[in-house]
Amino acid sequence: MLGTLALAQERGAQDRPTRLVSIEGDVHFPFYGRRDASPAVRVESFQLEVVPVTNEQFLAFVRRDERWRRDRAVRLFADQGYLSHWASPTELGEVRPRQPVTNVSWFAARAYCDSIGRRLPTEHEWEMVAKADETQRDASRDPVFVQRILRWYSRPRGELTDVGLQPANRHGVRDMHGLVWEWILDFNAAMIAGDDRQRDDARNERFCGGASVQAQDVADYAAFMRYAYRSSLRAQYTVPNLGFRCAR
Repeated sequence: MLGTLALAQERGAQDRPTRLVSIEGDVHFPFYGRRDASPAVRVESFQLEVVPVTNEQFLAFVRRDERWRRDRAVRLFADQGYLSHWASPTELGEVRPRQPVTNVSWFAARAYCDSIGRRLPTEHEWEMVAKADETQRDASRDPVFVQRILRWYSRPRGELTDVGLQPANRHGVRDMHGLVWEWILDFNAAMIAGDDRQRDDARNERFCGGASVQAQDVADYAAFMRYAYRSSLRAQYTVPNLGFRCAR
């Protein structure tokens, strides 16, 4: 009886939402800005989860809300790859519980965050936190930090490690780089529609030949890769190295 109770308590602890850390508001210089606006934006204080959402946490979610099981999810909201690495709709199999959950769509990630009273971080929020290394709030011009990120981007995808194994950055957040790409709330702000090209909007030139003209820092190739990657996504897509974390 005591063993069963201990197991239940352990499972409950594993299923709890990830701890949040407070991120102090600051002025942020987005990689891309509007031609008719100030290059700086004010990001208000918010909270961000320390690590990405794990398989065990997402498993608890789909057991609570069966609409998001892989055998019941509407294909409009999640493509054929949704949770395809799990052994079954409600069992992980050989997938490790503490690995970041991947093969989840933007719709599914948003639904998970909603279910715990949170949301996905915005692009400005995520990018502001991602600029920090272990000691600096903004290490985006530090060649050692930038090279470390680029090495990960250039590495072939391998087996994912568990969350939380990397050192915390200046904000106390882990795994912003080097583990998985992450969904953000307004990921499609970087998307370009053919009908938009007549509009006077700098974002429509992000990924054409003159894209670097509108960038705040043309040398920040790591940021360019993130923006370019996001522009390739649709909300129902699932990718083996794309996960998420929540904010509030």
